[in-house]
Amino acid sequence: MSCLRFTFPLLAAAALLAAAGAAHGADYSPPPPPPVYAPPQPCCDNWYLRGFVGIGLNASYDLEYLPAPANVGNGFTIEHNDIADSPFFGIGIGYDWNNWLRFEATAEYRSKAEVTAFGSYTLPGGGVFGDSYHGYLKSWVFLANAFIDLGTWDCFTPFVGVGVGGAYNTMADLTDIGIGTSGRGIGRNSSDWNLAWALYAGMSYEVSKNFKIDLTYRYLNYGSVTDTIDCIGGCSADSYKFKDLYSNDIMLGLRWTCCDVAPSPPRYVYTPPPYVPPPPPLQSRG
Repeated sequence: MSCLRFTFPLLAAAALLAAAGAAHGADYSPPPPPPVYAPPQPCCDNWYLRGFVGIGLNASYDLEYLPAPANVGNGFTIEHNDIADSPFFGIGIGYDWNNWLRFEATAEYRSKAEVTAFGSYTLPGGGVFGDSYHGYLKSWVFLANAFIDLGTWDCFTPFVGVGVGGAYNTMADLTDIGIGTSGRGIGRNSSDWNLAWALYAGMSYEVSKNFKIDLTYRYLNYGSVTDTIDCIGGCSADSYKFKDLYSNDIMLGLRWTCCDVAPSPPRYVYTPPPYVPPPPPLQSRG
């Protein structure tokens, strides 16, 4: 009888402890599933747009006299020639291949640069005569470029580059005025396509992740153009080739990246519910 009296309180205490444990276990709900992360849509952060303006310091060119068959051997010689500087502006689209290599395609318009020249000849009967030439050279230049960025220090990044493409050169409003004669003539506003190539060296400044300013020196070789002058009053039409055109360019560019780099996915951290202590165990009275 005494064993039975002691057993009942023990069974009751065990049942209460089991119930308390179950209740305490209910306080710890299973952790919620991690959120489903949707990757960002593809972004154009590797692409950029560039606008630029500059001044082309045109160097002396070669002017070749191409006489008409009737004028071969007339002794005409180009004494000197000159060309003025030409402002230019353009746009480009580029792609950052990685953090040191980028590619770019550009199109630019080089406005009219004044061209002058003077030549002389001697007539069979004696006497020295001359011709004075005046016109304007304008060009469209299209280049595919590759640049190497040489590292960044305090937002400044030096770079070098090369480019190759084509130039569409036009000789506009070319005139020929005879000196010592009444002869004169006008050109045909001829245009020619030529191979163009360039070398670059410059420095960029990172204003923000999306915006950079470029200051660039460029050597540009843009070919030649040939124009024919038709005489007023009747004579054989001679041609003139303005060749070995090249320029030392100073350029200021603004480079804009299309959008920011996509943010990294958020890190999910599980926070357990607050701890609830279990109730104290029941004391046996037996």
